[in-house]
Amino acid sequence: MQHLDDVKGKEIVPGLYGRFVHGDSITLSFVDIQQGARLPEHSHPHEQITYIMEGELEMVIGGEKMLLTPGMVHVIPGNVPHSAYARTAVKVLDAFSPVREDYMIH
Repeated sequence: MQHLDDVKGKEIVPGLYGRFVHGDSITLSFVDIQQGARLPEHSHPHEQITYIMEGELEMVIGGEKMLLTPGMVHVIPGNVPHSAYARTAVKVLDAFSPVREDYMIH
């Protein structure tokens, strides 16, 4: 058991800083996003569930543009292209299955 503040993090892309907790089949990702930061379009085989804790995040998911605000949740199927732009400072909780091995910090 550990406190989230003690979990070592890393910068995903400029302006997006994540802390990751890995289980056997799931990764939880706690991400702080600076206002104006962009996550370029990408896809991955992992199913992703995104929950907006704070702020406003514009996302384009599978070609559909949407605005996610606090309390909203969205499921992104594996291999679906998506991107994001932070209208404000944003705090996001993402869950990925299977585990995001590329987010493991050694």
